[in-house]
Amino acid sequence: MANSRIDFKDTKKKQKRSKIFKFIGFTFFALFIVAGAAVGYFVNKMANLAESAQHDLDRGAHSEKRDRAVNPSKDNFSVLFLGLDDRDGSLKGRTDALLLATFNKNERTIKMVNVPRDARVEIPGRDRMDKINHAHAFGGLDLTIDTVENLFDIPVDYFVKLNFDAFLEIVDALGGIEVDVPFTFSEMNSKDRKGSITIHEGIQTLNGEEALAFARMRKSDPRGDLGRGDRQKQIIEAIIRKGATFSSITKFEDVMNGVESNLSTNFSFGNMLSLHNYSSSLNNIESLTIKGDNLTLNRIYYYELNPESLAEVSSTLRIHLGLEAPPQTVDSTLSIDTMGN
Repeated sequence: MANSRIDFKDTKKKQKRSKIFKFIGFTFFALFIVAGAAVGYFVNKMANLAESAQHDLDRGAHSEKRDRAVNPSKDNFSVLFLGLDDRDGSLKGRTDALLLATFNKNERTIKMVNVPRDARVEIPGRDRMDKINHAHAFGGLDLTIDTVENLFDIPVDYFVKLNFDAFLEIVDALGGIEVDVPFTFSEMNSKDRKGSITIHEGIQTLNGEEALAFARMRKSDPRGDLGRGDRQKQIIEAIIRKGATFSSITKFEDVMNGVESNLSTNFSFGNMLSLHNYSSSLNNIESLTIKGDNLTLNRIYYYELNPESLAEVSSTLRIHLGLEAPPQTVDSTLSIDTMGN
């Protein structure tokens, strides 16, 4: 009799455990379905964004400096980021920001250089040197890319072009971005051009308008274009870092809705997914700087690039892309032994 009561209790325990396991299993299954639906929704939104923003270059699928198109998932590649002072959604006019980034597949590293908007460069097809930000007004995206390729002697594989409206929408949709402000300054409001925005020195979380002021300000910066370029790189890095955080996943729809009509790129949806390979490098982007001097010609201001500094940056980018072999290092121990013999 005692044994039967024990067997009955064991049976009830097993049934209870079975119900618990079934409940847990069902819960996980439900969560899996919900998560899958959410992922599917965001994937669909990203695919639609990539399709609506898709822009093919006149040159075709790859640069003339390449013998084939490169794949971000398995090749080294470069990306040119263009910011336009455009408010009618046409994505035309002069570029207000140019940042060139290279990605190395083996090291999973990223290098980025700001090209000063007033840099005096050779624009292909023009009879004189001019400011690099004029290239887009003269010949659009293709001429800008040709100019950058000619300047650095590297292929520009991909581009991302956006205007100020997209920039504001992205930062606000992400809930602001954190930057290190080097000094306190005031800048004009971009919307009505009347009110001013004051940004204080130190670590600050900026909204869209404040981030735009931080990226555009130049006259109050003692370093001029170089200081402005460093701030623009800091903004891009901050957006990338914030966008890669788990807390930003729920904000992706707002981001995508905001940039849909204000962004142009030749990244496909598959290319975008490949960028996840570099997620671990986002907090360690190496910034490069091209040195130069202020120059005034015929009452027009230019930034005259230092040839040696430009050559050094060009070589660094070419090595990072695998287009140029790194310099050979001399084994000092071997040299001493050889001299001793």
